[in-house]
Amino acid sequence: MSEGSKGSSLAFGQVVIGPPGSGKTTYCHGMQEFMGRIGRKVTVVNLDPANEAMPYQCAVDIAELITLPDVMENLKLGPNGGLIYCMEYLEANFDWLQEKLAAFRGHYYLFDCPGQVELYTHHDALKNVFAQLAKWNFRLAAVHLVDSHYCTDPGKFISVLCTSLSTMLHVELPHVNVLSKMDLIEQYGKLGKSLCERDTWNWAASGVNYLFGASWCSPAAFNLDYYTEVLDLSYLVDHLASDPFFRNYRRLNEKLVEVIEDYSLVSFVPLNVQDKESMRQVMQAVDKANGYSFGDQEHRSLEALMSAAVGADFHFASTLAVQERYVQSQDKAVEEEVMDL
Repeated sequence: MSEGSKGSSLAFGQVVIGPPGSGKTTYCHGMQEFMGRIGRKVTVVNLDPANEAMPYQCAVDIAELITLPDVMENLKLGPNGGLIYCMEYLEANFDWLQEKLAAFRGHYYLFDCPGQVELYTHHDALKNVFAQLAKWNFRLAAVHLVDSHYCTDPGKFISVLCTSLSTMLHVELPHVNVLSKMDLIEQYGKLGKSLCERDTWNWAASGVNYLFGASWCSPAAFNLDYYTEVLDLSYLVDHLASDPFFRNYRRLNEKLVEVIEDYSLVSFVPLNVQDKESMRQVMQAVDKANGYSFGDQEHRSLEALMSAAVGADFHFASTLAVQERYVQSQDKAVEEEVMDL
């Protein structure tokens, strides 16, 4: 895999990124098993020096080069500074990485990356690693995982959109944003319930007299595709708390929404790692992003190739199926639920 390699030695893969706890290692494990069942030779590369318990079969482990506990102990760094040092050390030892990857020529690669957000938003070490892989004829797509339960809070979802957009612009790879843990999407709240609704219920439950007037936000009642396709975000801003105490917070989110909509780059694919159909949808999206679906590694019909070429595989039906499976329908009106409290 030298820089002068010919096009016949192209290698395809995914760099799995995202904040801590978003399910990157679980995704790599699930995708390795899923692709193995359909006949792909998959190599998982662990680039997280803090990842000690790996459920997947790890072919290349950065722990052979450097580990986070060693860096923290010897250099007296914290976990964040230690991770940055580890990535800079990897960047300075490209020859080690190249030698390790060369043993798995012809495989499909999954790169399990660290969970430190600044590595993908403004620090250059991992970005330079990805750029070097591209010089070695790797065709990669970034799979950015975020927890799906952020959809239940308008302010948090806008923050997720900002992080996703910043990552897309900085990493400079074909990008697939994924809402992970769809089976837990309503663990921290109902989809479409806004911050001020929940606060009002708390006030009502505690016996505080609160008027259902200008400060009351009606339920968003958005379908899941509103979040996956990132539709008109002005409706989402309308469901932020309109109490005067939150005036500056609302104004800030209005400006952030304008930036997100001006770029119009962010969308999401829903994922439950335990659902085969969900995994297939994500795999297809990534295959289109990194170009694997246009190669000759697997048999493909002309219809499938044309679908990938023109983007005819719309996700509405699959997103609707995910919503029906994991999102509970809200039969009661908000006022009725407040009265119940």
